[in-house]
Amino acid sequence: MKRVVVVLLAIVTICGLVIGGGVGPASAAPYKIGILAPAVTHGWVAGVAYYAEQRCKELVAENKAAYTMYTSENAEQMTSQLDDLESWGAQAIIAFPQWAGMEVPIQAAIDRGIKVVNFDIEINAKGVYRVSGNNEDMGVQGANYIVGKVGKDATVVILEVPTSGSVSELRKKGFLDTVKNIAPNLKISTYATKFTREDGLRDFADILTANNKIDAVYSMDDETSIGVLQAIKEAKRSDIKVVTGGGGCQEYFKMMPEDNSIWIQSALYSPMMVMDAVNMAVDLLDGKKVDPVKIIPTTIVDRTNYEKFIDPTSPY
Repeated sequence: MKRVVVVLLAIVTICGLVIGGGVGPASAAPYKIGILAPAVTHGWVAGVAYYAEQRCKELVAENKAAYTMYTSENAEQMTSQLDDLESWGAQAIIAFPQWAGMEVPIQAAIDRGIKVVNFDIEINAKGVYRVSGNNEDMGVQGANYIVGKVGKDATVVILEVPTSGSVSELRKKGFLDTVKNIAPNLKISTYATKFTREDGLRDFADILTANNKIDAVYSMDDETSIGVLQAIKEAKRSDIKVVTGGGGCQEYFKMMPEDNSIWIQSALYSPMMVMDAVNMAVDLLDGKKVDPVKIIPTTIVDRTNYEKFIDPTSPY
């Protein structure tokens, strides 16, 4: 949590963002772009806000766009902010609609002629564009990685995150579908957690108590996995040989070579992808032909290649 606070302070200080309703620099630029993001409860989300702001600042410097950015804590607040962006005159909106119920207001905005690019989350709205990592393939890669390390008869715990909607559902689907094909005898137990290290620590401590033998953990998030690794350490367990993750957390990357008894893995899902969503919005406003969905391929990071992904400037 301390890391999230530090990232928030960096965002506020460097970018001038007021969390809960920030307004970016004004300009006489030709385009008005709105950003709708969740309030920061996770380092990865903080990274999304940071990189969206950074790209918008570049557009301001190029006199290409003005922007307004809001963060919200629920669907109702995000809906209200979407209305505010329309009143401001936003021609394009990049939305990160983490909550159910955003389909209707986003569809209404599209119907009124606003270009909407969703980041990460898939929703049922006609005419919406989307930039995302490949959530399902992250599950595929996680299954292949675990089976490759511990075999086809291992005992595996899946840590799903129901509150993340389609993100968790797709990662779990990719994992289970792949296991069905390559290792049907894998013994799997599924538990719910959240995308924070605190939840990973608390929930996995209970899981360790309930399971005296675990070979691998399919965790979907780097920060959850940091908590998982702490729980393993505190319980002094030596049976677990693989812990996966997802995101691109620099702290997690640096943990990868520290313990050769566990393969610490991450499926890269960088918050920098939001820059592609901003670029897509600009292309749409420029009248360019744009594919409705851009999926960014999965990259696996572990102790064999983590050094390639260390970025001292990253806020996450």
